[in-house]
Parts: sequence; C-alpha cells; structure tokens
Amino acid sequence: MTHPTRLTASPSDLGHLVDRIRALCNSGRVLIGISGPPGSGKSTLTAALARELHAEQVGCAVVGMDGFHLAQAELDRLGRAERKGAPDTFDAHGYLALLRRLRQESTNTVYAPMYVRGAVEQPIGSAVPVHPSDQVILTEGNYLLLDTTPWNQVPGLLDEAWFVRTDDDARRERLLARHLAGGKTPERALAFTDGSDAANAALVATTRDRADVVIDWV
Repeated sequence: MTHPTRLTASPSDLGHLVDRIRALCNSGRVLIGISGPPGSGKSTLTAALARELHAEQVGCAVVGMDGFHLAQAELDRLGRAERKGAPDTFDAHGYLALLRRLRQESTNTVYAPMYVRGAVEQPIGSAVPVHPSDQVILTEGNYLLLDTTPWNQVPGLLDEAWFVRTDDDARRERLLARHLAGGKTPERALAFTDGSDAANAALVATTRDRADVVIDWV
C-alpha cells in the first residue's frame, strides 16, 4: 500500500496546498475531498483554501458532505437521533450522485445542499451554487475514506483525498463549544461530545491511511 504524503499547514501557510491543487487543474475540473474526524478543522481549512484560490482568480466552490444529513424528523422516525453524525445518518447515495454530477456537468449550474448549524441544525436543499466556471470543487466530510458501501465509492470520484489531523484535546474542546453554541445544555453537549462524536472520530481515524495526503493542521 502506498503511504500518504505528509504535510503540515496552518491558516497562514497554505501556499503549498494551493500549489498542489493548481498543479492538478491542467486536466479540467478538479475535485478535492477533505476528510478527518469531527472537529479536526476540515471546514476551516476548506474555507481558507477557497479564499486563497479565489484570490488567485481560480473559480472554486465548497460542497459539504454534511448537506446530506438526514432531516431531524427522519432521524427521529428511524430511531437514530442520538447517533446523529454516524455514517447511517447521512444520505450517502445522494452525496455520491452529487459528486458524479459535479464530475460530469460542464454547462449548467449545479445546486448542492448545505447544513446549517446553530438553532436550525438541519440540511437546506439547493443552497450552494456550483457554476460551470468553478474549476476547483472542495468537498469535506467525515466519511470520504470509509471502506464500507456505498462510501467506498467516494475516492474514485475525487482527484485527491486529503485527511486532516489535529490535537485531540483541542478537537474535543471545539466540538463541545460547537454543541453549546447550537443550544444544547452542558449535559447534553458533553453526552454528544464524549458519546457519538467520540465514536465517530475513532471510526474516521481508521481511514487515514487511505488518503493521498495527510495534513497536520496547526
């Protein structure tokens, strides 16, 4: 098995990652998947990369796997609400269909869903436009490298898959703060952070060696 390339990056030092993406752009639209445990900094890194690419006049769109969260009512119906964030609480086939369309579509705007945190905590459909001129698509989520059906089809639709690592204590604190900011009581926030979030993080950590690049996010 080929070992992933190891890189270090911080919000103020993204040039080498942007250069890596730009080097892939010669063959047309580029899809980069950014995976990692909950709270590892995937969204922060993705947003920073998008800003850098836009600054260099490279069309870029960000599509989150979290837009394919099942709605809360459906999680309640299925009895999965307390495991929200686990692999079976997403519409994985819907996410795959979007990636295929982004790979194939060249003349029409594609609209992707977006997950809204805070008081809403729900996916919103058709919220993110991906224009034909967007040469780079950054997609981030926990399970891009999971080796179970149907998630194992995701890497084949990407040009590269990256895995983000960070300090576990800092990651846990970010998750706890996120739950508190979303309106959970301290007790419920702790239960999610040390319960389903911790279990999901352990699962995602096992996927690291399937990445093309492992980024130590400082």
